[in-house]
Amino acid sequence: MTIQAELAAINEKAASNNNHEMQQLAFSCIDLTTLNPTDTVSRVKAFAARVNDFYNDYPTLVNVAAICVYPNMVRSVKEVLAVEPVKIAAVAGGFPSSMTFIEMKVQEAKRAVELGADEIDIVLPLWAFLDGNKLICKEEIVTIKEAIGEAHLKVILETGALAEPEKIHHASMLAMEAGADFIKTSTGKMSPAATPEAAIVMCRAIKDFWMKTGKQIGFKPAGGIATTEDAILYLTIVKEILGEEWMNPQLFRIGASRLANNLLSDLLGEEITYF
Repeated sequence: MTIQAELAAINEKAASNNNHEMQQLAFSCIDLTTLNPTDTVSRVKAFAARVNDFYNDYPTLVNVAAICVYPNMVRSVKEVLAVEPVKIAAVAGGFPSSMTFIEMKVQEAKRAVELGADEIDIVLPLWAFLDGNKLICKEEIVTIKEAIGEAHLKVILETGALAEPEKIHHASMLAMEAGADFIKTSTGKMSPAATPEAAIVMCRAIKDFWMKTGKQIGFKPAGGIATTEDAILYLTIVKEILGEEWMNPQLFRIGASRLANNLLSDLLGEEITYF
């Protein structure tokens, strides 16, 4: 089946999946993200405090999966965050371009973990991948994975730059073989960001890897995902290709900044601006 034909079938199923249960699941899989040059310590601490308050304000709902920030803001989140199920994620490794030295990437990722990050999001070095130097890509991922120990590693493929399904599949397999715990579509810093077509290719690759190795790798679409309909579509892609085993925050995340409020609004039937 072609990607377009598969997407058309999934779109039909996504419409019927847009219900309260799936909306709540999507919310619980959000990596609540703030990656702005104007992020300050006080703003980031207030951001984390809102996550702390969420259970008190909405006791019938499940909280987000993680807060995602720049490495220098990890300590600020760690000092405030008091709800254990919510993880701390940090972008690192020269995010968003990956255009720096491997020594700097390793040190940045390792330091973020030392300050309290549970998860590290890095970018595949496109400058090497697009030039055909896959060995550099693998070595970087392996080295950073070793440096961060038990922390989870998400590898961003920047699928908009790869464009071709074959390249996206190849990059997905390379990242997983090198030790990625998750593969992620995009940084959100270039266009196009996440697309359903790229998600289908990546989920197919995750399935191929699982069937080959027995290891379940997580999937994270990110970049431009703002509406409830968007979130449900990506959840449906995961459900149809990978199955319900992947439909949880351990194996599925959505990188988003605007999505949380839109999902809350649909869940509660009124306009909500909470985060």
